[in-house]
Parts: sequence; C-alpha cells; structure tokens
Amino acid sequence: MDSPDLSECFIRIIPTATSLFSMSRLSLSRNNVRSFSQEDGLAQATPIYNSSILEDMFLEENSEYVQKTFHEWKVLKEALILLKVWARNRNSLYSHDSLNGYLISMILSHLVVGSGESLIHKSMNVMQIFRVTLKFIATLNLKGRPLFLHPQGHCNIAKEDLNQLVKSFDTVLLDASCSFNLLFRMTKTAFVELQDEVSWTLKCIDKCRGGGFEEIFMTKVDFAAKFDSCLRINLKANPKICSGDFCMDNECWRIYEKNVQSLLQRGLSDRAKLVRVVWRSTPLDWNIEDGLSYFGNEPIIVGILISSQENSFRVVDIGPNPENKEEAMKFRKFWGEKAELRRFKDGAIAESTVWECEPWERHLIIKRICDYLISKHLLLSKEDIVHVVDQLDFCLQVNGKDPVAFSSVLLEAFELLSKRLRLLEDIPLKISSVQPLDPAFRHTSVFPPQPHPLAYETKYGKKLPKSATTCIPTLEVMIQLEGSGNWPLDSVAIEKTKSAFLLKIGESLEERWSALCVAAEDEVNILMSGYSFCLRIMHEKGLNMLQTQGVVDKNETFSIDKKLFMWSQHSSMINGLHGCYPTYGPVVRLAKRWVAAHLFSSFLEEEAVELIVAYLFLKPFPFHAPCSRVTGFLRFLRFLSCYDWTFSPLIIDINGDLTLKDENEINENFISRGKYYEENKNIAPSMFLAAPYDKTSKAWTRLSPNRSELKRICSYARSSADLLTNLILRGADGPYTWECLFRTPLNNYDAVVVLHHDKLSTPQHLLFPAVVDFGKLVICGKASNLFLPYTTLDGVQSLEEARNKLMVGFDPTRCFLEDLKREFPTTFKIWYDSLGGDVLGLTCDKKDSRKRGRDGADESSIELTDALKKVGEVGKGLVKSVHLVKVPKLQQ
Repeated sequence: MDSPDLSECFIRIIPTATSLFSMSRLSLSRNNVRSFSQEDGLAQATPIYNSSILEDMFLEENSEYVQKTFHEWKVLKEALILLKVWARNRNSLYSHDSLNGYLISMILSHLVVGSGESLIHKSMNVMQIFRVTLKFIATLNLKGRPLFLHPQGHCNIAKEDLNQLVKSFDTVLLDASCSFNLLFRMTKTAFVELQDEVSWTLKCIDKCRGGGFEEIFMTKVDFAAKFDSCLRINLKANPKICSGDFCMDNECWRIYEKNVQSLLQRGLSDRAKLVRVVWRSTPLDWNIEDGLSYFGNEPIIVGILISSQENSFRVVDIGPNPENKEEAMKFRKFWGEKAELRRFKDGAIAESTVWECEPWERHLIIKRICDYLISKHLLLSKEDIVHVVDQLDFCLQVNGKDPVAFSSVLLEAFELLSKRLRLLEDIPLKISSVQPLDPAFRHTSVFPPQPHPLAYETKYGKKLPKSATTCIPTLEVMIQLEGSGNWPLDSVAIEKTKSAFLLKIGESLEERWSALCVAAEDEVNILMSGYSFCLRIMHEKGLNMLQTQGVVDKNETFSIDKKLFMWSQHSSMINGLHGCYPTYGPVVRLAKRWVAAHLFSSFLEEEAVELIVAYLFLKPFPFHAPCSRVTGFLRFLRFLSCYDWTFSPLIIDINGDLTLKDENEINENFISRGKYYEENKNIAPSMFLAAPYDKTSKAWTRLSPNRSELKRICSYARSSADLLTNLILRGADGPYTWECLFRTPLNNYDAVVVLHHDKLSTPQHLLFPAVVDFGKLVICGKASNLFLPYTTLDGVQSLEEARNKLMVGFDPTRCFLEDLKREFPTTFKIWYDSLGGDVLGLTCDKKDSRKRGRDGADESSIELTDALKKVGEVGKGLVKSVHLVKVPKLQQ
C-alpha cells in the first residue's frame, strides 16, 4: 500500500483452545498477576487481565457465532460495512476503549438473535438496519443491565457472577458462551461519547439533505475537528509513570488515561460536556524493529467538548459552604492556592475559584484551569502541556491586545449617533430608522476601529496624545427617511437629493452637538465619540431601479439603494447569528484574516466569508456547532476546500425563512446561471451563495471568484487545513509553525509588487513584512514624504488644528489598486491583502502565441518588464520594489 500508516496484513497468534486454562482460575474475582496486590499484601482481583485471556480462548467460538448470524444475509453484511465505515470515520470511537469491527458485528448479532428483542429482521433494507442499530445504542441504559448474545434464559450464568460483571465493568455484553464480557475494555467515557455521536448521527439523517450520506459516511470526524479544545500532555519524564508498576490488572497507560480524564472532568465540571483522553502506547510510524524503547513516548491527547458558552467561560466557580467542613476541605485540597472564600451578591458565603481575565480573553479560561490542575496534580511543567486555544490569537491582536475590546465603546457611540439623528427636527423629512452596516457592528471585523483622539466633538476636553494615526477608517451607517411623494423619478436626481439631505444632516449635527461633518463628492462622514460614521440614505424607489430578471449579466450594475438593502438584510441576519453563537465572530475574523493574508481580498468578499462560516454553525453536521475559534477555523478551511462548488449551491438560511419552494427556486437559479454563462462563453463565477435576501447569488459572488480563482483558493485552504490539523495533534515541526498558516508563498505569481510598509495606512496590522529574494528586480522605488501613517501632535494647541492632519477613509493601497485596474484593465489580475499587507501579486492573462513565432517568449518577457516598470510609476512613492518572478507560459 502507498500509505505508510497502513500495513498490508496483520499476523496474530491467539490461543483459542478452551482447554489451555482453567475457567475457575479466570473468574473475575481471582488474581492472576501475582505482583498486583494491595499495600497490606493481599492480592487484588484482575478482571481485565482475566477477560483478555478469556477473549482469546473463546475467539473461535464467537467468530463461528457471528458467521452463522451473517450467513447468506447480504443486507446485514452491507449494514455491517456501513457501520464500520461510520465508526472508522470517527477515530475517537474506533479506538482501544470503544468500538471496533468485531464488537460492531457482535452488537448486530445481539439485535438479530440475542436479547435485543429481534429488532433486526430480514424484511429491512440496509439503511433501516443501520438506523435501528444506532437508535438501539442511543437509547441503551447499561447501568446494572447487561446484554446477552443469546436470548435471555438461554445463558446459564449464576446471579453472583452476573453481579460481579456489573460491578467490575461499566458496560457488559456477554459473549456467545456466556463466559466473559465482550465490552470489558469499553470505558464509561467512551460509552458516553458513543451515545452522543450516535444521537447526533440520527439527527443528521433527519435534517441533512439526502439523509446525510456525505456527512455520515464521507466526512472525517477526527480529534482536531471534533473537539472544541485539544490538549497534548507529555508524560515521558513524569516520575509517577517512570516509577510506576507495569504489573497491574490494566495497561499502565490506560490507568493514566483514566486518571487524567477524572482529574479534568472534576475540575471542569459542567463547563465540559465531554472530556476524552487517548494515549497511544506506540507512535504512528513505529516499526517493530525499533523495539519497545518507543513505548510511552507519544503524548496524551485530550479532547474537550464545551457544554455552552455561558457555562464554559464563566469567571467564578462556586464551591461548598464553609460550614460543610468535610466538603470544604476536599475543595481546598483539590484547588490548592486557587481556592478562596468569597461573599456573593445574594449574601451567600462559599468556597470558590476565580479566573479573572479581560473580556476578550475569556476563551482562555478552560486552558488556565487545565494547565493549573495538571501542573498541581501531575507535577508537570508548562513545557509538557500544550493546550491548543490561543495559538492563532496573534493574527487578531494589535500591540498584544485584541481590538474587539473596544466593541462596547463602538456600540455605545452608534447608539448615541442613532439617538441624535432621530432627534433632528430641522430637516425636511424625519429620520425613521438608523441601521449599522459595517462588519465592526456585527463583531466580524478583523480589526474593529479603536476610538481616535481626533474624532471627538469639539467640546472634548481630554488632553491630546503625543501622536495619533493619520488615517481614520469609516463605518457605514444606513438611514431611512419618512415617506414622501415629492422624490424625483430619475436615478441621478435621487442621488443628488440624497446628498443634499446628508449635507443638511451633517450641518445639524455640527450645530447642535458639535460633531464634525466631513463631506466628499459621494459621501458624508460624521466624526463623533471617537469614530467616523459614513452616512448612507436608502430610498425605496431606488430598489426597483436597474432591476433585471433572471441571470445577472456580467456588465449589470446595482443601484446604490439595492446595495444598501442587501447590506442591511445581511447585517440583520448576521447580528442575530452572533447572539446565538458567540464563537461565530472570532471564527469569521480568523477566516477573513486567512483570506487576506493569502492575497484573496480581490476575489472573496467579506460578506461571502461571513455566509460560509454561518453555514458551518447552522449546518454543523456531522459535528456539533464549534465553540472554539481554532476548531471553527479548521472546519472553515476544510469546508472551503471540499465543498462541491461546481454542482451545488450553498444555501444559508439563518432565521429559517426559506421554504421548500424557495430552495427549488434557488436550485433553478443556480442551473440557469450556469447555462447562461456557458451559452454566452463568459467566465462564470464559481461560487453560488444563496440567502433569503439574495436567491440568485448576486450580492457577493456575482463576478468572482471564477473557476481558476476558486481553484487556487481551495488549494490553499486544503494545504492550510492539513497543516493546522498536524499542528493541533502533533505540534510545530521544524519551520512549519502556526505562523505559516498566514504566510503566503510569493513565488506563485508572475510578478510581485512590494510596498513601503511605513507608507501603509495601518502598518500595525501587518503580520509579516514581505521578503522577496528571488526573481528579477525590475524597479526599486523611494518612499514619498507626502504621507506618514502617524502624525505628531506635539505643539498642537487645539483639536481643530490637529484635525487638519487627519485623513478620513484614506487608504493608499486601495487607491493604488484602483489606479492599477484603470491603467491595466486586462493585463494583470491583482491579488492583494486588504487588511494591511505590504505586497501585491500579479498574474498575467495567457495570450495566444501561435502568431508570435520562435521568439514569442522573449517578446512576452520584454512586454511584461515594460508593463511592470509602468506599475512602479503608477505607485511612485508607495512602491518599494517590483519583481518579475516568472514569464507566464504561452498557450500553444
């Protein structure tokens, strides 16, 4: 086989003869490991060891039983294959302490002829058997109720032996000989996980399209993508393990699995829905020739499923009342120095633990709890504990702090603006509604703006800082006016009337509340409370202008009101989603950061990214909705790379507004769009995102990404997903670190343009300064002195004087990009980072070379070099260097 993780065959030597050992010696209450004894020297029972011997002894008999059950029953065999595929795709289920193919066949046998009341019969088809089996496992209550392969009454086992089985094991399924428990290795935690997975699979069948076949049988549910939090613990040098006794009833690493699981489950309590601990005794690539020295070198892998955002990220844990001295003493012993006595608002006094942190750091609370408990009780150093929670936070922070901390200040500023706008009385029509449109208001902006010291009202009395950023970003806000029949009918006249209204609104805000109004040709910005709000008016008459039926033509344009309407509908939807899923915002921010870091900003709109991530929360199957940013980001990358964009529209229905008729209409629109572009031989957009407000995918993917662009995006997503999975499960390996997820290879472009990073509007957002040490240097440019990202306020006497240096909504990179598109409308395809990157990638359209002759490649190189020199001239003062990486291949 090609894969190094798979072997061609296994050879197992198993003593199956029942006469080799005495059955009485292998009863559950007997000891067969002589050194396994209590402190007083009394031998302890070894039920697990004894069961392992019995398993080998009766393997042949049980195999014959299974073969007899499945003999000439094709449908049952196919159902068994489906169950095995389902379990194998869930690698935390298909493990040493949970399921395997042999046990699945035994469970099916139990449902056919055992005490399972013959739930499976020959009139059933494959999927019915699959579903009945899952439903049986989901509703199974094994507490004190063992299962039998034979119908009850046919199994001769003493009541005392049965009680001993129930006492010794968490789950019991007696084999065909009624001699031992087939599930003796299955732990309680593994069974809880199995039931949860089964229940979720049944929901997937009911709620997913096509019965959830792809989600159930084709999607990999591994540790990295399933659990909200993954933790690696290195116990190689731990003294407790090194000095431990290997001669015990169970394998030593299984005992430590149980200890770690119980420790973390107790410490996390209701914060965690499930704590799953798996320790591989041998490495994945272990070779038998390496001997046993590698045993125990692999780290313990812990997966944590978070119960809820409210429970999991609370700051305080309330313990027992101090009057209950016994429980209080246990609490203090367990928590050590973290335990403290506190009085709460209701007057109650209780032992407690407090995990104080900034609001934007609350996702780290579980990490802090786990690290503290493991260090205290397992005596491990921080170097031996790797908790995958905050490794990606670096790309969302500015100067070590997440700017989302200012979200509450921003929302307060918007509420104040909204209130003041509604109070205006000196404008011809009253303002009926005010709606925020910018991603910062819906918690999905990668870098929500911080309050700017020069964007306050003139009455602002605070002392000015020594310096401030020169550029201030604008925040889109849509307003609607009360109805009137006096609006003009011409679209140009409507826009002029809107501009007049906006100017009047700005003047009124200036006069009444000392806000600053900054007017431009096509927008009006209001500076107040530390922010710049760009006001837009939506008028209902404009919604019906420039509307077309059917497919959107390549050259079709939307009216401004139509764009505003789609923005407003989108914002309302996403705001509702954020309230249900607090993790949604951080996942979107990571996804947007990744899109920009790999220079896809020109081809994937921010709103498109928000919709794709929204789908992962609304339709998370076969997973639960992600409760951590790293897990959600991994699922985004996998989904982006694996979804069938060519043949399937992506329908995002956040509020459940779409009916079956609407979905059929969306599918028809998807098919008709493909036919339209095929008939007109146009380059079709390859991503179809449908929402209740946009059933034709006109809003965000009307023109891009096309097939080649989407292919590159999916390829990068696949590579990033593989790297992220490896980082979660195995850690950084050599040069492949967490930062590599946001470092894009620059040698995949025909040319690269490097910008002076100190001439960017937000140089603090730059992740990694571009280093281009390959290709041919075409031009090297000097930095201009006309623009600086920071302005010095020393010596400035007043707010008005300081504001003269302020540039509202200015971004030199965006301006340069627009100039390049005007100068080279068909020559280059431009790839850039909208979040503060200092590099642009250029790719050229391939031209037909059949008329060029033998020197066509040289001529193409000369033409491209000349064009790149002109690129440097267009960006003079901003462009640091232009590099020709490769001459594009000519089509033959």
